[in-house]
Amino acid sequence: MSRSPSPQEAGHDDRRARQWLAGQARCTGTDREELLHLGAAMAALTAAAQEREPVAVTTAPVGVDPGPAGPDADARPIAKPLPAALFRPLDSNAEMRWEAMAGQGYVVPTDRFFVRNHTVTPHLDAETWRLRLFGTGLRGAPTRDAPVEFGYHDLRRLPAEETTALVECAGNGRRFFAEQQDDPAPGVAWGLGGVGVARWRGVRLATVLRLAGLTDAAVDVQPEGLDPEYVTGGVNLGRVRRPLPVAKALDDVLLAYEMNGEPLSADHGHPVRLVVPGWIGISSIKWVGPVEVSATALFSPWNTRFYRLFGPDHPAGGATLAAQSVKSAFELAWDARLPAGGEVLLRGRSWSGAGPIDRVEVSTGDDDWRPAELVAADRGGPWQRWTARWRPPAPGRWTLRARATDVTGAGQPDRAVHNDLGYRFDGVVRHPVTVI
Repeated sequence: MSRSPSPQEAGHDDRRARQWLAGQARCTGTDREELLHLGAAMAALTAAAQEREPVAVTTAPVGVDPGPAGPDADARPIAKPLPAALFRPLDSNAEMRWEAMAGQGYVVPTDRFFVRNHTVTPHLDAETWRLRLFGTGLRGAPTRDAPVEFGYHDLRRLPAEETTALVECAGNGRRFFAEQQDDPAPGVAWGLGGVGVARWRGVRLATVLRLAGLTDAAVDVQPEGLDPEYVTGGVNLGRVRRPLPVAKALDDVLLAYEMNGEPLSADHGHPVRLVVPGWIGISSIKWVGPVEVSATALFSPWNTRFYRLFGPDHPAGGATLAAQSVKSAFELAWDARLPAGGEVLLRGRSWSGAGPIDRVEVSTGDDDWRPAELVAADRGGPWQRWTARWRPPAPGRWTLRARATDVTGAGQPDRAVHNDLGYRFDGVVRHPVTVI
């Protein structure tokens, strides 16, 4: 699949804001006050909005077709085993330990791929599962109650594609806002292990949209998961869903049913999930069922309340959040023990949502940055493996650092810019080791 740059969501975000103020957009699960603070454009348009008639907004949870049966209330939040050597459990999530990737090749084996759940992993039957497309962006404007449907085997009969793509939680690296910058943020305290590359096989979302009757009027495509509804602060926000601009939906998005050569496991989206290359993980909806295709802008709590950049360093009402930032990680345990008296081969990986990695530098002391050696076979891919040789000068505590620059020129600063929800940490991570 193509590695072309993702369409810029910022301009789309601005258009959605204007459509909202004109009464031409719709959202459930988010109130008007929040939507009046969407992005930089909203700050300038709020005054005009006050002169308009109020726009009716439904604030109750979205009515969702229950679809196939979900998990029992007492079910474990994650289905697969979580051995301590592979994962760091984080409530209903599981972070991959980077030392588990040493010697594992390019893709992350499914048994150690990170798990991000908003609630719990559902257990769905592929035979009864349906992909249900509806909305004003399709011919005849099929409704949620009378959608265009595709079964699991329908998808498998369509032309299949395979891509190697990276999926990363938007909060990956969040713990370092507190640990390195004394700037804590709420949410899951991910290290750098909320990321993974896998081989995904499925059918292009574009293929299915066109078969369903996509029209030129379509603006947004909003996939929705079949995991249990998300409740926070006593408010039921419904099932996880987040709109994609139709340009992105038609570009490189995959409806995947296989991962690393096997049918998707429950934790990773069985029977079908989205894979949205380059964009934050919330875009790659797991356990996808309903898909709304709209001729007007769509909003959900997952692009208004959450997964936006809020704070004094961002526009009033927050900035849109789409492509991931640049990061680097060593394939080493945190506070690893390394032998003294010889040369150590350091290994790691770097990645960016904006494009392939161009160069990587490593430091083992005070600003002694030197180029890492890139694995040639990885050039142009979703992440880049690299190595650096180091002969520790003495036993004791040392700090390793790595920083990368992608083909667009984006790199890693010493300090990440603050945002209130702790997304997209891109600062250089200080990795402690002890030489003995």
